[in-house]
Amino acid sequence: MLPLMYVKSGDIVKISKLIGRDDSKKHLMDLGFVDGALAKVVSSHNGDVILNIKESRIAITKEMAEKIMIEIIDKSKN
Repeated sequence: MLPLMYVKSGDIVKISKLIGRDDSKKHLMDLGFVDGALAKVVSSHNGDVILNIKESRIAITKEMAEKIMIEIIDKSKN
C-alpha cells in the first residue's frame, strides 16, 4: 500500500484504505473513494492528482492524496 500522491499518469489503482479524521474520510467516501474502488490516473503533478473514479473526474490535492492508500493494479507504460 502507498499513498495516492505517488502515482503516475495512466496508472490504474485500487483504493485500499482511507486515513485521517472521520470528517475527511467521509468527504472522500462521498466522492467515491471507497475500499475496492478502481480509479485511473489522468494526471499527477507534485502530488496533486486528477483521476477518473466511478464515471467522474476528480481533482485531489496532495494533502488529500496523502490520506488515500492505494494499490497499483496496472502501471502506466510511460
